[in-house]
Amino acid sequence: MHIKEGERVYLLLEDGRDYLIRVGKDRVFSTHLGGIAFNEVIGRKFGEWILTTSGKKVFLLQPGVVDNLFHMKRRTQIVYPKDLGFILLMLDVKEGDRVIDVGLGSGAMCGTLARLVGDKGKVYAYERRREFIEVAVENLNAWGVLERVEIKNKDIKDGFEEENVDALFLDVPQPWDYLEVCWKALKGGGRIGVVSPTTPQVVAVLEKFKELPFVQLEVWESLFRKYKPNPKAFRPYDRMVAHTTYMIFARKVLPKES
Repeated sequence: MHIKEGERVYLLLEDGRDYLIRVGKDRVFSTHLGGIAFNEVIGRKFGEWILTTSGKKVFLLQPGVVDNLFHMKRRTQIVYPKDLGFILLMLDVKEGDRVIDVGLGSGAMCGTLARLVGDKGKVYAYERRREFIEVAVENLNAWGVLERVEIKNKDIKDGFEEENVDALFLDVPQPWDYLEVCWKALKGGGRIGVVSPTTPQVVAVLEKFKELPFVQLEVWESLFRKYKPNPKAFRPYDRMVAHTTYMIFARKVLPKES
């Protein structure tokens, strides 16, 4: 696949520094290892490498979902990839699904959900703050998934416009206030995922879950450690991202008919 003018390219320098840029004709991108002439990039194949103006290697790669997340424009904290992947598995998101994303923020979770539901599925994203929506739209458009998303600039306290959705992701400051309307929006057996950064919030969520027809209630924390890929000095990196959030999951069941 040849790189076209206007295409987004993930640039990986030989020292590990990386950039995600959109290439334009007759432009030069400056880095600490020299300039990268975009005319040299356009027409190349992904996976090839070129030299900067200082003679340093730069690899031309196609952006992946993690590259998009770490280089995205943001106004809010994002769900870290170490948590995001597990959430997607626990929500069982797949092609053709209808999913609600509450707390759109900068669009990290929404964009990943949209990538999975495919052209036949839909993500309904709810966000109260217009300035967050503007950033999210820019990100979703850059990732090529905006058409799979329907954005609602509204509070969910009065409920959702959708019913019988397959899954729901809830990322708001007081999630326990909204679990009842979430239950109403889900289909029977539908899955919900809630993220909360502190233990008092988790306790409040669990107490509310116990009042509603949900089963398979689980709480998880993901601790993930990266290692230095040096065969002569293989060991963990000196710093790690430890606690980021607690993840609470449950499935909707139907009350017994009277």
